[in-house]
Formats: sequence, C-alpha cells, structure tokens
Amino acid sequence: MLSSTPSHRPHPRGSASAKPIVQPALQPVVQIVQHLQPGGLETMVLNLTQASPADQPVHIISLEGRKTDVLNAWPALHPFAGNIHCLEKPAGWSLATLWRLTRLLRQLKPIAVHTHHLGPMLYGGLASRLARVPTLVHTEHDAWYLDNPHQRTLALLGVRILKPVLVADATLVASQLQAKLGQLSPTVIPNGIDEQRFAPGAINPARHELGLPQEVKLIGCAARLESVKGHTLLLEAIRALPEEVHLALAGVGSLQNALQQQCQQLGIAHRVHFLGLVENMPRFYQGLDLFCLPSLAEGMPLCVLEAQACGVPVVMSDVGAAREIVCQASGHILSERDPDRLAQLLAQGLLQCHSLRAVTREFVCQQSSLSRMAQAYQQLYNR
Repeated sequence: MLSSTPSHRPHPRGSASAKPIVQPALQPVVQIVQHLQPGGLETMVLNLTQASPADQPVHIISLEGRKTDVLNAWPALHPFAGNIHCLEKPAGWSLATLWRLTRLLRQLKPIAVHTHHLGPMLYGGLASRLARVPTLVHTEHDAWYLDNPHQRTLALLGVRILKPVLVADATLVASQLQAKLGQLSPTVIPNGIDEQRFAPGAINPARHELGLPQEVKLIGCAARLESVKGHTLLLEAIRALPEEVHLALAGVGSLQNALQQQCQQLGIAHRVHFLGLVENMPRFYQGLDLFCLPSLAEGMPLCVLEAQACGVPVVMSDVGAAREIVCQASGHILSERDPDRLAQLLAQGLLQCHSLRAVTREFVCQQSSLSRMAQAYQQLYNR
C-alpha cells in the first residue's frame, strides 16, 4: 500500500529483445494531522491511506509527538510506520516546525497535501505554498471550535490566504462553515468506512474474545475518555437501567480514573467494563446489542458508522451530523442532556435492536462506503 510497485508494459510485437518500459509511480499524497492518537479523524486518515491506489505512496505527517511514542501507543499504525513522520512540535507557534515541514514536503514532492483541522491547515498550507505543492486540500470535521473568536479569525485568514480546496465531511458542517466564515462553498464528502471489514458477526464469540459477559444486554461506547465525549451522562443513565444491562467502554483518556470512581459511587462498577484501546474494533461492535455516543460535540464520528455497518443500532446526542448518520428506522437521537431521557432511549433501543440489524447495516452501506469517499478525494488530489 505505502510502497509503489512499478508496472511494466508488454514487449512490442516483433521485438522480443526490447526492454520493458517502466511506468513511473504516481506522485505521493501527504496527509497532515495535529497528532496521531486513536480517534475518528486519525482513523479516517488511515482509511484513506489504505484505499489509495496501489502505486501511489501516502505519507502521514503528525505535527506533534515522537514517532516511537506514537507507534507504541497505537499498534494499528505499524503497517504504515515507514511513511509516518512526527515533527515533535512544541507548544505554541513554532517557526522551526514550519521549516521542518517545508523541507520534508520538498523532499517528498507530493502531488497533493491534505490537511485536517485548523493547526494542520496553517502549518501544512504555508509549507505547501513554500514547497510549491500543486494541490492543497483541507477537510473540516466539525465547526464548533469556530465559536472561539481567535480560532475563527485564524481559520478565516487561513482559508482566504492559503486558498485550499475546502471540504466538509457532512452537510451540517458545510452550512456551519458558511455561516461562521462567510461566503464559502465547501465540497461535501461524507466519511466512509470499510463495510467489508465492519460487518455483522456472532455475538458470543466476540464477547468471549474481549472478556465480556455473555448473558447480559450489552451497550457499547467507543470514544476517548475525555469530558467532551459525555461518558458521565452515560454512566448515570446506566444506573437507571436493569441489572442485566451492562456497558462496555472502548478507549483511553485522562478521565479513566474519574469515570471508574463514578462507577463505584453509582454502584454500577460490576456492570461497566473498561476495555482500553481495542485493536479489533469489528469484534467490539459485533459483541454489542446497542451502541451509544453521548458526546457534547462531534463532527461526523466514524464509530457511529462502524457500529451500524456491523448491524448495531445507535443512540447518539443531537450534535454534529447525528441526523445525517443515525439510521432513522433503528436509531435514536438524544435532544436533551438528561440521564433519565437517555435511559429511556437506551431501553427502547434494546427492545428492537436485533430485529433491525439488517436495515441498520443497509443504511450505512448505501451512503458511507470507504471506496466512494476515497474516489471523491482522489479526484480532488488530481485536479
């Protein structure tokens, strides 16, 4: 995937001694992120890398972090290790990081640079212009950060001066960008997931593999253990549900100890299973009866698409692109941050979850395939 494989034309007729003509590999594409930590945006970058043409190298540049630390923290990156670059950016604005990035782009000579979120757009956009990269693509995965006047000013300057091909991963994000940044016309390319990898599977073997109980109703959440993901609300809702309902949490973060203490205080510690970083996410989803994402803010979270592709109905907060990505026939939207209301929606979801698995998966396969997303971005790279 990440290394180019030269192709050969056949010998011309009548000239068996002619040497094969080696076709040049495609110029690389460079993806730039703020950091390489397990998350929806970063997973989307890996998905795009996997779906790229076989003869087009893809390099992933992380502004922050050390490469050894990044690889140790996220084993899924190991297949891409040779084409991962970490610039170890310090806190605050760093001219040294901008210069390192510019030199790296001049060395790689990409046909396109693809940035994600504000920091990478500013660093990647400036470095791309200095390195004379033909195409700059920038994807916004959410727009809630633009409520901050300082960040909104930086984003507006970046878009106007650097002039990237602007992409939003949801219709709602596109409309928010237009409202907060002025007369823009972002292209909408919905996030896509590999529906061949994320597919329904047997519940009992999946639970056995992850060490989860068998004879229970199991709700799952896959998200960083940080306040923006809303775990505290979910734990309060679990307390209001019957003893047979358990919760499995996939993810790591700074709030793990606090959340475990909350479980003890609520008397539900025996019903909440902290799994940490789960490498085999399809197996995680396959072991669930229902998926819940109670976030305070989101763009278009891949975990919601992945769960539904595995046939698991979803309950999600009414944030970001929730109304675009939650199957109306099987899922529920939480419009108020009330634990009792969330408990009601979870109970409703558990009643019909297994009878709606087929329609849940069909919803995702029709609108959010990885191949469709990759093709749309490839067209932008080759402009």
